[in-house]
Amino acid sequence: MTKRIEKEINGIKISLDEDVVEIYDEVVRHRRYFHQNPEPSLKEYNTCAYIRSELEKEGIDYIGVGQTGTLAIIRGEKDLESRDRREISGSPLLTDQRVKGVRTILLRGDIDALELNDDKNIEYSSINKGLCHACGHDAHAASLLGAAKILNRRRGEFGGIVKLAFQQAEEIGAGARQFVKAGHLDDVDFVFGTHLASNIEVGKLGVTEGPQSASCDIFKIRVLGQGAHASTPHLGRDAVVATSNIVLELQNIVSRQIGPLDEGLISIGKIWSGTRYNVVASEGVIEGTVRTFSQETREFILERVETIAELTAKIHGCSIEFENYDAAAPLINQKEKTLYYQEIANQIVGEDNVIRDLEKSLGAEDFADYLAVVPGTFIKVGSKSSSKNSYPHHHNLFDIDERCLYIETQSYVDLVTKTLI
Repeated sequence: MTKRIEKEINGIKISLDEDVVEIYDEVVRHRRYFHQNPEPSLKEYNTCAYIRSELEKEGIDYIGVGQTGTLAIIRGEKDLESRDRREISGSPLLTDQRVKGVRTILLRGDIDALELNDDKNIEYSSINKGLCHACGHDAHAASLLGAAKILNRRRGEFGGIVKLAFQQAEEIGAGARQFVKAGHLDDVDFVFGTHLASNIEVGKLGVTEGPQSASCDIFKIRVLGQGAHASTPHLGRDAVVATSNIVLELQNIVSRQIGPLDEGLISIGKIWSGTRYNVVASEGVIEGTVRTFSQETREFILERVETIAELTAKIHGCSIEFENYDAAAPLINQKEKTLYYQEIANQIVGEDNVIRDLEKSLGAEDFADYLAVVPGTFIKVGSKSSSKNSYPHHHNLFDIDERCLYIETQSYVDLVTKTLI
């Protein structure tokens, strides 16, 4: 049994495994390397090479996923069949039907950075101009590397299989689906992911059931009209008028076509039409996004966007071309697995420091693609303790209180060691 150590972080008593404390400096080193060497989505080549080199040092098996993703695999050495036939006294976690039958767990840590300048003047500031780890993915990857090392060395203490997904391209919603499409979730019983939160004090964990992040669809409507001289508009088909009316009509979907207790958002971020003042425009373009917290509402709104655009354009003698990029599904934490993990979180940071009612976010998170096929939960790890580390995510001064790495690493380790026993 690994010794547990109590450590005070930001005035909060945290319970940590001895080996998590011992590996902390190494995890910080990983995090600072990633932070100093950020890479954009789908181009995380050096990040990928670094991760694989660290896995090889520990003799951990891995396979590539896409060009820059890595799936590490650790096989526990205990017999899980006997676990499911016995009652284990002393812990409600271990007698809980919610985890009986769990054989394979997937842990996710994303690795991509943002195309954003790093304006911090610190020793580990980005050396890659125009790129910055301003969302915490450097910490996620570092903590997962630390957890991989610990779990591999303790594989005699648990059974089943642990998959560790060092996932590319979360920022563009293109990474998780590569793992799903390749079949790496087919045998998984529990998916688990973490994300730092610069609006939550370090020492606290957000573990909330139900919808947490909205879906994200990015649509483009091309309006096709017919040009003419501005003095003879009746000879043309005015794409400016059609485009403008489509924008106005789309606003009625949320206010009048979905239930008032339902939740949905349509935002138009770009509109363009015309070439000069005295020409009836022959083309217009609308670009926007749809965000919802349910798949049903998402599908309804997208259908209405296309239909309303088509019919409105037709009224003005125009036609449309509609395209949509599915960036992420709604992220919905499964109830049973989330309530189960709340009990684990209690043991790390104490019951009073587990936030069970985090406010939903209209920002998207592609971990939702895992939760769409396997039950699990996605938690938030507090990372702020002062003004220096409370900048919002995607800000060019974003940084963290690195003591959150203790908690993030322990969060990964505890799920495995308290479940696959």
